[in-house]
Amino acid sequence: MRVRTFGATAVAVALLTVAAGCGGGGSNNSTTSSGSSGGTAGGTATVLMGTAPDYLDPQLGYTTQSAEPDWIIYTPLLTYRHANGTSGGQLIPGLATALPTVSRDGLTYTLTLRRGLTYSNGTPVKASDFPYTIMRAIRVNWGGKSFYTNYIAGASAYDGGRASSISGIQADDATGRITIRLTQPYGAFANVLAFPSSGLVPRGTAMRNLSNTPPPGVGPYKYSSVSVNRGFTLTRNASFARFGIPNIPTGHLDTIRVTIVSNTQSEAQQVLNNQADVFDAGDTLPPSLLPQIESQASSRFARVPIPSTYYFFLNVTKPPFNNAKARQAVNMAIDREAMVRLASGFLKPTCWFLPEGIVGHPGNSVRCPYGTTPDLAAAKRLVQQSGTAGTAVTVWGEQRSPRREYVDYYTDLLNKLGFKAQERIVSDTVYFPTIGNAKTDPQTGFADWIQDFPNPSDFYLLMDGRSIQPTNNQNFSKVNDPHIQGELNRLNPVPATQLNSVANDWSTLDQYTASRAYVAVYGTETMPKFFSNRLDFGAAVFHPTYLNDWTSLQLR
Repeated sequence: MRVRTFGATAVAVALLTVAAGCGGGGSNNSTTSSGSSGGTAGGTATVLMGTAPDYLDPQLGYTTQSAEPDWIIYTPLLTYRHANGTSGGQLIPGLATALPTVSRDGLTYTLTLRRGLTYSNGTPVKASDFPYTIMRAIRVNWGGKSFYTNYIAGASAYDGGRASSISGIQADDATGRITIRLTQPYGAFANVLAFPSSGLVPRGTAMRNLSNTPPPGVGPYKYSSVSVNRGFTLTRNASFARFGIPNIPTGHLDTIRVTIVSNTQSEAQQVLNNQADVFDAGDTLPPSLLPQIESQASSRFARVPIPSTYYFFLNVTKPPFNNAKARQAVNMAIDREAMVRLASGFLKPTCWFLPEGIVGHPGNSVRCPYGTTPDLAAAKRLVQQSGTAGTAVTVWGEQRSPRREYVDYYTDLLNKLGFKAQERIVSDTVYFPTIGNAKTDPQTGFADWIQDFPNPSDFYLLMDGRSIQPTNNQNFSKVNDPHIQGELNRLNPVPATQLNSVANDWSTLDQYTASRAYVAVYGTETMPKFFSNRLDFGAAVFHPTYLNDWTSLQLR
């Protein structure tokens, strides 16, 4: 997943057709329970967003700007705990009574809908609303619909117009029982059920974009008004509290007003001056304002890591990085603390492909294979031993800051190591399609991945040899390692609800990947948690997937 996109990008979703199966810790110490006790109830807060949501329709929303409100308005059968850090990656029952029962072969998921649920408009919730919701997501062409069509039996036929319903989903309104049959084992399928796009809407909801008048949902909040490209308002869903769903808060604020402010300088200044309450975590704080924010608002500002991996890819199929010593030299020489400085502190240094907050992250107690302190002299010797010194290298990168600065630093480093490196900077809008095209066949350059969902399979999609394709390739290093393939065949089918049982196996695999130096990982992204002084900063949850958890916002 690329920055600001929720769920896999269209590119990443395409890759899932060939796959077997996008730290979350922060400085906050709050967890949350099923209610809103212990905090100030009521009131209104203003949230500023630098970019408008792509859609407010839950079956079309595809960015974090849409996911932030949708996950508290449209509760799926499964969802995530409302908590900071790794706890926020825990799958919990949403509208289902319990986590799914998964058959031994991994092909059948069985759940039961809670009784007595109603939508925010009073319409009773029925089990048959679930297959309709999935059909609607497919029909309106949600960007991530391949998560459904690639794995649910009959979903592809429905998408292609060869069937009028999805044969692999059976729902019994009398018992609430929902049975989903897959075409192949996919361990992350429980995570798919937790997408906001899987959040139930009433059967019969129009099969078209309803962003201007979003449909009713089941959640602690509901949309009360929408002003296209200007903002929208959420108000409390008065009926939600009586459902008593464990671990899903009912919220504190009565009203949440969201205003679109395209100028991030103005956005940040308003929050700093207490003229607005929340700076959208997915926006970039202007570096020029950071010293002022850190000195004047230190009690209401923090950098919070999210599960993400920032790295330089190293194409193993062509010189110089088809040579292991050349790849090792890059990993040995890179100054990760320098990268943190280039990011104005919005990176946390790491060498592991699996970040904090994802099962299998090796942890701080495991030593990086090529050390954590750069050793330029030793790296130069490796380049000489490899026989690749003097090789011409084109370094691909994006225009926007600080990604351009990352590439500037990296290009200079490669030249110091003995290569003849030069940059090739591409417009942000076409960068990834360009480097993902086999005709480009880039040697090295910038890459990043932010979780689609908290599952190591999501990250190792980028190391899977089956992901290599002529266009929209995401395995930029073109890794096709038999050991990695064998482990992915074994680990990808493990159900998401059982991931902890194979945590050590994922960690061992990640250590192996780091030792092979297929990529040069340098950091995991941190995002700004920045509020006005009207809000209780310490009580607010920063979720590893949905960023600011609006149900936890409360007035001081």
